[in-house]
Amino acid sequence: MIRKHALYISQQIAAKTVAKVLKGRNLTLALPESQSSFPKATPQQRGGAADLSYGTLRFYGEVNAYLQQLLEKPLADVHVNALLLVALYQLLHDQAEDFTVVNQAVKAASYAKPRWAKGLVNGVLRNFLRQQVQLQANIKANPAARYAYQEWWVNKLKKQYPENWAAILEAGNVHPPMILRVNVRQSHAKEYTQLLSRKGIEATHIGKAAVMLTKPMAVEQIPGFSEGVVSVQDYGAQLAGEWLDVHAGQQVLDACSAPGGKAGHIAELADVQLTALDNDEKRLQRVTSNLSRLQLPVDCQLGDAAVWGKGQTFDRILADVPCTASGIVRRHVDIKWLRRASDVVSFTQQQGLILANLWHLLSKGGKLLYVTCSIFAEENQQQIDSFLKNNNDATQLPLELTNDSTNNLKIQHGQLIPSAMHDGFFYALLQKH
Repeated sequence: MIRKHALYISQQIAAKTVAKVLKGRNLTLALPESQSSFPKATPQQRGGAADLSYGTLRFYGEVNAYLQQLLEKPLADVHVNALLLVALYQLLHDQAEDFTVVNQAVKAASYAKPRWAKGLVNGVLRNFLRQQVQLQANIKANPAARYAYQEWWVNKLKKQYPENWAAILEAGNVHPPMILRVNVRQSHAKEYTQLLSRKGIEATHIGKAAVMLTKPMAVEQIPGFSEGVVSVQDYGAQLAGEWLDVHAGQQVLDACSAPGGKAGHIAELADVQLTALDNDEKRLQRVTSNLSRLQLPVDCQLGDAAVWGKGQTFDRILADVPCTASGIVRRHVDIKWLRRASDVVSFTQQQGLILANLWHLLSKGGKLLYVTCSIFAEENQQQIDSFLKNNNDATQLPLELTNDSTNNLKIQHGQLIPSAMHDGFFYALLQKH
């Protein structure tokens, strides 16, 4: 835990990070950049800054709605604005004492260039504590603020999921669990869960090869991780390997493969000739690294899935296409604020091009598994329906689970509804005839 008198360092780093993200910077890049600006920060302060950054952005819609009520006019200084957002997040959701949060935020503001920042931060935060009940009533009347998403996002889910849109939004605001995938070549989920128990690590066997840790831990400390016994992978993502239906000797293509989690699972399930394709050289290196840890062979190819592969054919193709990532926002909280409604259209166009090209690479009788980590219908079943209308040699097959884990899954016609157990993925299995 961060010492109370050092909390302002974490607040400063988090404010710098939040300001970068709100300007359009990806959180995974913004956080280390901001941390590097404070070379003397302790590991605890850096970790605290990460927690505050993720938390503030997770609930940005709510926190910002409170802030706008407290300000007479919008703040021109983005860093002071971000510091207030971080402190308000703490007052609303963190376990730190109110006095400590305010005191440390004021100290953090004293390092800001505008001299008025210190007094403003102090006044705004104390007004929040005095007026919180009244302010909260106004928040409840605004769904975008109440659920902490952009208004267009809320409205889209209301239309597409009239019965459970609120539950989906709330699921995206909770901390995700740490799920492991057990390598069936080396162990089994039940056996591995027992191993963890003997080592004093609490875990639950939730699926065919899925084990959920009660408490997250560094991968270096996970028994068997470095030897390739387990990998970290969301339970919902683990269904790709099962539904692709791979068999020994088949030619298999994992398109848009990085970072390689699904490729690793495919290679664990059967002795196939696996090709991993991605258009980003650095991300492709991660695929190679992940497969090396598993000690499984893979042919990594650099290329654009929308145009790659002239003259080649495959028995199985995993089309894990680029998407809005609207189903994994609990892991990537910045997506809720960086994504725009127009992005849905651009992604569907890109997906259509990739799907059309990959279909040409699929052998007759072969199967293609279309996957997104989105919950928007335009990228999912609507995309598949459009494809089927234009391709008479394609049939959509039913998805069947071959394990006893159905009680842990929330799935509707190929769409995994985000829940405590898994993120929001969409699957569609197509066969060529």
